[in-house]
Amino acid sequence: MEVQQTDLPGVLLITPARFGDHRGFFSESWNRKSMAEIGLEIDFVQDNHSLSKEVGTIRGLHFQSPPHAQDKLVRCGKGRLFDVAVDIRKGSPTFGQWVGYELSFENGRQLLVPAGFLHGFVTREPDTEIVYKCSDYYAPECDGGVRYDDPDIGIDWGMGDAEVVLSQKDETAPLLKDFDSPFIYEG
Repeated sequence: MEVQQTDLPGVLLITPARFGDHRGFFSESWNRKSMAEIGLEIDFVQDNHSLSKEVGTIRGLHFQSPPHAQDKLVRCGKGRLFDVAVDIRKGSPTFGQWVGYELSFENGRQLLVPAGFLHGFVTREPDTEIVYKCSDYYAPECDGGVRYDDPDIGIDWGMGDAEVVLSQKDETAPLLKDFDSPFIYEG
């Protein structure tokens, strides 16, 4: 397993080993013992799986606030997507900064997005599936988001002038400057 620290402390790009032969491959996408050996002791309690039919579907930028904040381990089950994490911890030296990585079925990479970060993605292929583990259960009263196209964050989604596909929730999410983050940077 390859683990790479990104430019945002705590956000990790993880590439599990794949063992292949003429039949295909095998890969452990999560192993509690292996992760604990590298300092990641996360108790995941829920797995989510979604399908986005159209290229250019953006889901995010989402978070779940305390007391039900979530760490997420995200991977692509089918297709290809660009996955993004944004630091929203008050007082953080990287507040408002983002990182993004292509996750695909082919590359097998996963992104660990800790609590205190927004998460979102855009699909690069039709019928793209995203699969992710969460460290807390979904709690609708703690669900929130920030606009995907917030100019203060400045994410380059790689879409150019192409139209994006959004939910109404994502279209009407607040800008970062109008958002009071429930997360505090703890150094």
